[in-house]
Amino acid sequence: MKKISRREFNRSIGTFGTFTTLKTIGIFPSILLAAQRHVVVVGGGFGGATAAKYLRMMDPHLRVTLVEPIRNYFTCPFSNLLLGSLKTMEELTHNYDKLQQKYGIRVIHASAVKIDGASKKVTLHDGVELTYDRLILSPGVDMRYDQIENYGTDDIRDIPHAWKGAKSTLILHKQLEAMSDGGKVIICPPPLPYRCPPGPYERASLIAHYLKRFKPRSKILIFDAKEQFPKQALFSSGWEKLYGHTIEWFNRSAGGLILKVDSKNMLVETEFGKEKGDVINIIPAQWAGKIARDSRLVDKSGWCPVDQLTFESKIQKGIHIIGDSAIAGSMPKSGFSANNQAKITAANIIALLNEKEVTPTSMANTCYSFLAPGYAISVSAVYQLSGNELVSVKGSGGVSSLKAELSVRRAEALYAQGWYESITNEMFG
Repeated sequence: MKKISRREFNRSIGTFGTFTTLKTIGIFPSILLAAQRHVVVVGGGFGGATAAKYLRMMDPHLRVTLVEPIRNYFTCPFSNLLLGSLKTMEELTHNYDKLQQKYGIRVIHASAVKIDGASKKVTLHDGVELTYDRLILSPGVDMRYDQIENYGTDDIRDIPHAWKGAKSTLILHKQLEAMSDGGKVIICPPPLPYRCPPGPYERASLIAHYLKRFKPRSKILIFDAKEQFPKQALFSSGWEKLYGHTIEWFNRSAGGLILKVDSKNMLVETEFGKEKGDVINIIPAQWAGKIARDSRLVDKSGWCPVDQLTFESKIQKGIHIIGDSAIAGSMPKSGFSANNQAKITAANIIALLNEKEVTPTSMANTCYSFLAPGYAISVSAVYQLSGNELVSVKGSGGVSSLKAELSVRRAEALYAQGWYESITNEMFG
């Protein structure tokens, strides 16, 4: 493969890049014969909403039902900007009206509680059963509350994870606003793998921006379960330039692993001792969403093994699993990845329903991280199948330069904003 420059790569992976690729390589069907077939999509986030829309775009005769309990979807990407007082809750909240009205998708606001692959049925929380010809499952992640002693669902009212949904993020936002100047914020990132964005290091950056403006005597301590983290040199350099000594990071060897929590007294405990915080943000380890686990679609890792060509479950035929819950080779668990996987999977399902051959294609991902308003960094890559596993293509994408001028950081911030507007419009517009 010809090596491409970072600029050429970024031009090629716009939100609609995969859509164009599908048409170019011929797996976007020109004549579709799957009339009256029914595809159910469970989960209405970056993967599910995109998949439902593209199924109907590819075949307007296909019946598509989207099952999502939340009527107003709050995006975890860009939620850190809310914590930095750079975005409002309203700006990050979207609805499903256009998917219903413009694309004819049946949207059911309910929780799926069971998937029976043998009978091809989805059971909803009210007992309603939906039958399907193919199913796309995009359930996101759940928190693993079994990994830290004394930290469970009851504790998130005082020590929120702010990692999924509007409620938990809003709790953390209000805690930061209520904290006195000179307070201490503790952030505890999870072990790998985890869903990102939101990213814990972007979160620390934007909270530091908020503190610099309104509570400049305050500090942030990061107790990390890992020895190192992605884009670490870029973050460390940016923190020093932007925030001085406001942020201190402790890796696992330096006592970063959280062993126990006392939410009543706002304490975290590591092997090096106890630390009291005025605001504590613990992000637990993660695994596949509950419906995937309850439907026995996960392996011992807690994630869903899939055929990385079609994203069909290796455990149950007829069920395609995309997004954060899927084991997708070296593709990260991100909104951008879920969006790409959704388009490819929609095309694959149309092909399979029409008994057509499924053709391998490439996918892409870019993860942007804000360190401050007008200051962002990124990492990007293209992914292709090598054997049976998705791997990053050598020479594709890359990481922001450590020596980049401020103008480049400003440009990346603009690209990030453009990406968000484009991808959410594609999902919901």
